Amino acid sequence: MILQLLLAAFLGGLIGVEREALRRAAGLKTYILVCVGCALFTIVSYAGFKEFVGTTSFDPSRIAAGILTGIGFIGAGTILRRENKIEGVTTAAGLWVTSAIGVAVGLKFYVLAIFTALLSLFVLTILRSAEYKIEEKKDE
Repeated sequence: MILQLLLAAFLGGLIGVEREALRRAAGLKTYILVCVGCALFTIVSYAGFKEFVGTTSFDPSRIAAGILTGIGFIGAGTILRRENKIEGVTTAAGLWVTSAIGVAVGLKFYVLAIFTALLSLFVLTILRSAEYKIEEKKDE
């Protein structure tokens, strides 16, 4: 379980470094904490309450639903409207996907978590340059 948390910290950190480099509202520490927290909640719900499944109305998947609600509040706090521009949507989406990565690690879906982190980095870095080129063409 400790190795799962370390993996979550590493994967959250990969995305957080990119956000930190751009000086976004949520950076390295935030992404690490979100990913580790989600992994921990998932581990606790999966392993800690396993004995109650089938004996009560307890449903461990409710923990994941609670995670989504909490991340929604954090993400909403990163979205700002300045003048006629909305900022922070990518940061909110990054936190959302990072929470899903944490859940995947908590459920031991390691390949899926690693792939998603790498795919997210691709979207945030490589596609950013494509986005800038599209914006430049619009301005011409």
